[in-house]
Amino acid sequence: MTDAQTVLSIRGAEHHYRADHAALAGANLDLHAGRITALLGPSGSGKSTLLRAIAGLERLDTGSIRLGDTIWNDEQTHLPPEARRVGMVFQDYALFPHMTALANVAFGLSGADKKSRALAQLEAAELGHRAGAYPHELSGGEQQRVALARALAPQPSVVLLDEPFSGLDRRLRGELRERTVDTLRAARTTALIVTHDAEEAMAVADQLALMDQGRIIQTGTPDAVWMEPVSATAAKLLGDVEIIESRISGGEAATPFGAVKASGFESGQRVNVLIRPRAFAVSPSETGGFTITRRRSTGPHLNHRFANETGEWTAQTPAPSSLAEGDRVSVVLDPAYIRVVTA
Repeated sequence: MTDAQTVLSIRGAEHHYRADHAALAGANLDLHAGRITALLGPSGSGKSTLLRAIAGLERLDTGSIRLGDTIWNDEQTHLPPEARRVGMVFQDYALFPHMTALANVAFGLSGADKKSRALAQLEAAELGHRAGAYPHELSGGEQQRVALARALAPQPSVVLLDEPFSGLDRRLRGELRERTVDTLRAARTTALIVTHDAEEAMAVADQLALMDQGRIIQTGTPDAVWMEPVSATAAKLLGDVEIIESRISGGEAATPFGAVKASGFESGQRVNVLIRPRAFAVSPSETGGFTITRRRSTGPHLNHRFANETGEWTAQTPAPSSLAEGDRVSVVLDPAYIRVVTA
């Protein structure tokens, strides 16, 4: 991914809903021109608060938000929402029930051509034929597309989407996710999508930002963040991971499956060895040091739970597999899916 111009810059963002709890605790984030950033974190991590602060719906206690050279928020300035060029897609879409799809998209536009501009946006969303329909006459997916069309119609500098697919069934969610990404990219829109779904974040993002306890803990391309998490917390946000506590000795970290290379650490330093389930290569062996304790199918792969006297772990292996519960196995690690980080 080539470098792109920074459109929106957030530095040291702090916000308290109560004195003893910081919803935002020094968050830093850059949004880049024409790029989709997915903000991923657990419930209560500050994702929606940060999104609302960008929109101007929450005022920062300290820190700043800038669009280019224009200050939206700092200790002295708070630009109101209507003065910010921000498009917003809410989790419940927030369509006006008494307005047609066309009127919803045209809402907030000005000028004699606002109806034609709104219709063009609906047609771009492949909903021109539903322009006269009211929200209750639209499916959940159609409502979401109308909400996105409304957000894009004023040609905003930034579009913010708060859990936009969470209320849809799995099949429709995947289809609508692809359509939304295509729409945003066709419009060359700078967008921030808030989600707690790791699969969704990986699928939509040009840039992934991980958030925990009010801070951005890692940013980068989805592949880079998944392969090289900076901490156990970052790794867990992106899926299943086994965490082995260890200490460095001779440039290696000991694990129950053998030592792994660990450069850049001091001898004796405490570390966490992060092992993705697909790192485990499990093979039948009468003299193996591990036993299969559970076998579960997830469709394209199998989860094999295996154990010895020191612990129990999960391997993700391709289906089909002849391994069964009770089988003795040997275990080898694929270093591509292993990361050693400071404990």
